[in-house]
Amino acid sequence: MRYKMFMRVSEAQQAFFAARRPRKDSPHTTDAYRRDLAGITALLLRELDRSPDDLMVEMLTAQALRNAFGAFADTHAKSSVLRAWSTWNQFLTFCVSDGLLAGNPMGAVARPKAPPLTPKPLRGEETPEQLLAAAADGARRTRDPWPERDVLVIALGLVAGLRAAEMRALTARSLVGRQGEMRLHVHGKGSRDRSIPVQPIMEKIIEEYLASCRRRFPQQRFGPSTPLLRDRAGEPIGRGALEYLVKSCYRWAGLHDRVPVGANLHALRHTFATRLAEDGATASEIMALLGHASLATSQNYIEATGREQRAAAASNRTYRALDGIV
Repeated sequence: MRYKMFMRVSEAQQAFFAARRPRKDSPHTTDAYRRDLAGITALLLRELDRSPDDLMVEMLTAQALRNAFGAFADTHAKSSVLRAWSTWNQFLTFCVSDGLLAGNPMGAVARPKAPPLTPKPLRGEETPEQLLAAAADGARRTRDPWPERDVLVIALGLVAGLRAAEMRALTARSLVGRQGEMRLHVHGKGSRDRSIPVQPIMEKIIEEYLASCRRRFPQQRFGPSTPLLRDRAGEPIGRGALEYLVKSCYRWAGLHDRVPVGANLHALRHTFATRLAEDGATASEIMALLGHASLATSQNYIEATGREQRAAAASNRTYRALDGIV
């Protein structure tokens, strides 16, 4: 197997992605891996003064990778460095298992400590209800208002906890079950499918949205297996358009100051999970409903809720009176 150690890094990376194909990674995940590999590879080329055709797998030493990651860290956030480290660790583990390297040098490359997950729900007890009411009233004054779609998107986040990619993968056939016992079948992250119980109102919201689609696009056929969410041209909605839709709903409702920085659509999902925890759901129930890969991720919502409840209790003004008499 020693002859394989003379493979070009570019060829090894192609083999790495070919080996991952059975995992059915999402396009978003694959693009992130490619960016991480390309970013560090560019720094390795500069560090070793090589062209892409001259960079061989055997040159991926601990020293070269330490220098490349050091340069990468100078211009990237901690989370980006951590993600790139993970990508390269997976790539080099593949190289070892495929006989391209004798050992994985990433153990000698420092990496940032992973920051703890902090849930980012919408701020304000009544904010979710205010957001839905504003969307239903057509508060989003765009060139082409579409309140039926706005309400559906916000509801999918707040009562089902869907991610953006999961919303975009929905079809009319995703809503299944008998009347009064409907469930939303979701194709989740990492190909982890789940089924989320929903109340009859969600069926009505979807029916009203589909009726609005038929009015807007009378020439188009919306079958049970076609993408549910559409853009203003009647095409399946893109990721950027979906994020913009939610962001503009906040703004037109006057609630943009209650959205955690960088959360937007994901804040709806975090609000769903936080309210589950506040209402007594267990970590395993939250894990099943949100499609988490780890129970620890779900536990974070329960722990965060506990901290918030303690902080709220501590703010009771009576404590100041007690401080004065004890």
